[in-house]
Amino acid sequence: MLTAIIDYESGNLHSAQKAFERMAQEMNAGDVVVTSDAEVVARADRLVLPGDGAFPACRDALKASAVYEAMVEAVQIKARPFMGICVGMQLMALRGFEYTQTEGLGWVDGEVIKITPNDATLKVPHMGWNDLVIDTTHPVLNGVSNGDHVYFVHSYHMKMHRADHRLAHVEYGGDITAIVGCDTMIGLQFHPEKSADIGLRMIGNFLTWTP
Repeated sequence: MLTAIIDYESGNLHSAQKAFERMAQEMNAGDVVVTSDAEVVARADRLVLPGDGAFPACRDALKASAVYEAMVEAVQIKARPFMGICVGMQLMALRGFEYTQTEGLGWVDGEVIKITPNDATLKVPHMGWNDLVIDTTHPVLNGVSNGDHVYFVHSYHMKMHRADHRLAHVEYGGDITAIVGCDTMIGLQFHPEKSADIGLRMIGNFLTWTP
């Protein structure tokens, strides 16, 4: 079993790599590699797409990367399990509206818009720990409960068009989508590698998930 964390020069991947390697060892779930090699992505058993920064820049960098076509084929044709993290999750949307309208991958039915809390005392970016509210059960959420804390750093969030594509949310002056998913894909707006035991549990569940 091979899990490929896709490197398209969008953020520091060290902490994610360490968390996935730790859980792969604990769960006897094979090897984890950080790669920008299309051949490695093509033969990987599951894929992870991280992302830090602005939606348009990440989208452009991903589309220009050597791994883009291999990733799309692996997820859309070969149905390999896929996890998007932070902006990697946002890129799963139909489009984003950060700075300019930018087309996303179109894998989940939602749009990425700026967080606008209805409480003026709440700051943007939404940064820090928040309590999950589970909307839909999913194997990657086994052992995760309402009220479990995860760690966020973001100014934009995904507004869903289909309720069944949202698996969990948090409250931050209104609903903020926290987890999306459909078919063999799941996306986490928060950073599981920075979310202590709950984040590691979700990583472990993903590494052993058979859709």
